[in-house]
Amino acid sequence: MNDRVTPPMHATPDGEAEISLVIRLPWEDVARLGQEAGRLAAQMQRPVTLDEAVSSRLRSRPAPAAHAKPAEQPAAAPVSAPVSALPRLTGTA
Repeated sequence: MNDRVTPPMHATPDGEAEISLVIRLPWEDVARLGQEAGRLAAQMQRPVTLDEAVSSRLRSRPAPAAHAKPAEQPAAAPVSAPVSALPRLTGTA
């Protein structure tokens, strides 16, 4: 049985899409997101939620194109990495 559920996606008036999900983060990452929210709030001169900080962080990192051919990897490198191997958020943009 497949326990995965695809969360609903909603179009927003500004032409973007919104999807809600639940993730588990270590407290250190939550603290880094708080720091990012503080930096963003100072830059935007208004309060910023952690959601906005996450969105900003995701937008600030270029995503590889889905159609792009992956770069060749050395034989010792894994073909795919588990989610736990994703880079941690840093306190700077």
